[in-house]
Amino acid sequence: MHKMLTGSCTIMIFISWTILILRMNDWALQSPIAERMILSYAIVMIFSGIFTVFTYIKADRNILMKVCLLINGLYAIVGTAAVFLIVAT
Repeated sequence: MHKMLTGSCTIMIFISWTILILRMNDWALQSPIAERMILSYAIVMIFSGIFTVFTYIKADRNILMKVCLLINGLYAIVGTAAVFLIVAT
């Protein structure tokens, strides 16, 4: 069980980077789609951070989880800032 949770947190690190692949398409740069895509990725990043914090507290505290906690925590902060910037404008 602990290895599955650690693996999930590790995979969540790389999910956020798939936006770079999607943004290479012309349709992803147009106005309504771009905002929705960034907002959905920001929500995923926030969820990843929260999930990793709870997994770290409840399940496992090995070195890989510490790295995942650091990276996904930063993702959660950046995702929160992105949501705030999109909603505030």
